[in-house]
Amino acid sequence: MKNIAVFASGSGTNAENIHNYFLNNNYINIKIILTNNRKAYVIERAKKNKISCFVFTNDDLYKNETVLKKLIQNKIDLIVLAGFIKLVPENIIERFPKKIINIHPALLPKYGGKGMFGDSVHKAVLNAKEKKTGITVHYVNKEYDKGEVIMQKTVQINNNDTCHTIAQKVHYLEYKFYPKVIEQILKN
Repeated sequence: MKNIAVFASGSGTNAENIHNYFLNNNYINIKIILTNNRKAYVIERAKKNKISCFVFTNDDLYKNETVLKKLIQNKIDLIVLAGFIKLVPENIIERFPKKIINIHPALLPKYGGKGMFGDSVHKAVLNAKEKKTGITVHYVNKEYDKGEVIMQKTVQINNNDTCHTIAQKVHYLEYKFYPKVIEQILKN
């Protein structure tokens, strides 16, 4: 059995989608969901799906190694960022080399970096009058959205698209392809 740890800071739709994708899989399992936000709806999704959930502080992540210890304790094979807005600390990156992935709601290297998540990305894409956008799945390194690209998928932007409709198109790509990339990484 391969164990996944999912990090999320918000509603957890990607986390739940990943859970549903692997629900009847005897090879891959979401072992734990970790969040830095005590009010994140991902906590309710974890409870509903009977997944262990751990809420941590900045000190737990950056100073006292509590999060790293929790990952080791749970025998995690792959860390999956799904709407997690904090920078992963070096001690975790070093302990899990090429075992941490993120999904970004744009075609990196455009529209990445600190503060570029969710609607802020879609607004930037719309304001730049891009003809296409999409998703990028990449390995996590010491900088926001700078890790090696694993996969990108694109979607066209129409003249009548809004931030909301772009977000819907991007979410569709996330839900369709992120679990498949996770599966591929864990099978190799």
